Amino acid sequence: MPKADHLRIALASRPDGRPAPDNFRLERAPIPTPGEGEVLLKVLYLSLDPYMRGRMSAAKSYAAPTEIGAVMEGGTVAAVLESRHPNFAAGDIVLSHSGWQSHALAKGEQLRKLDPAAAPVTTALGVLGMPGFTAYAGLLTIGQPKPGETVVVAAASGPVGSAVGQIARINGARAVGIAGGPEKCAVVRETFGFDAVIDHRAPDFAAQLAAACPDGIDVYFENVGGKVWDGVFPLLNTCARIPVCGLVSQYNATGEFEGPDRLPVLMRQILSKSLLIRGFIQREFIAQRPDFERDMAAWIASGAVKFKEDIVEGLERAPEALIGLLEGGNFGKLIVKL
Repeated sequence: MPKADHLRIALASRPDGRPAPDNFRLERAPIPTPGEGEVLLKVLYLSLDPYMRGRMSAAKSYAAPTEIGAVMEGGTVAAVLESRHPNFAAGDIVLSHSGWQSHALAKGEQLRKLDPAAAPVTTALGVLGMPGFTAYAGLLTIGQPKPGETVVVAAASGPVGSAVGQIARINGARAVGIAGGPEKCAVVRETFGFDAVIDHRAPDFAAQLAAACPDGIDVYFENVGGKVWDGVFPLLNTCARIPVCGLVSQYNATGEFEGPDRLPVLMRQILSKSLLIRGFIQREFIAQRPDFERDMAAWIASGAVKFKEDIVEGLERAPEALIGLLEGGNFGKLIVKL
């Protein structure tokens, strides 16, 4: 009989507003056996990302919600324990989408081998993975920063925002970051090399942002929404570009938003300033992936792009880590080490 030492975290219930620990359920099950063309994986690292909050909801979105009782989804780095696929052998390290569990089955076609000698394998979940590609494709395809322009990005200490600012500077633009708290702001300035950084918790946030952007804002990479957008909006220049990647400040909201309807003001500014506002999902730009992997690897090797990881130990800590992520508690790319 197989041993029941396969740990997994399932969605126990849908949250109403802020997720709570009882929305998740830790389960034990037998380790599965691979069939023809499959491999058995031991998950080493699990990526935690803001989009997971959307999967917990039944609301219509660009991807189907996680079903109640199903394993929470997520990108992973895993080791092959057993293979019935000709392209993989025990010991291979792979990028997979195994979700919140210690072991998983996957078809060989769903996996990509990683070379631990080329880069730390955790970077496949961060700067060399989906977050880095999101920054690269969204900024360069939609934002199109030009030398001398001002690029502003919220959540600038996170894996997407930090990459956005550094890529902007590589392209000759000024990078202005927005982050929460003195410690994060210091890293954005000193480690990631932004030209300026503003603490969104400051009571005079809007005034500080205006002072940091004396020539206005040409590109705003939107990750947050809420009061950060309120500070950015008046500073947008004619023909400004706004890639909309995320709205993390709103993910736990329920019901109608408070305050007056500002859509007429927004639409008038879109028209009068010729603003480009474009939401996107990184997979839309998958054809750019080889260019991203080449460029980002070179930038990391040269020191032009730096990254920071926030690693939490233990699968059982994933729920509290995700809850904290949605409230800005992480510092860098959030990863669970199993």
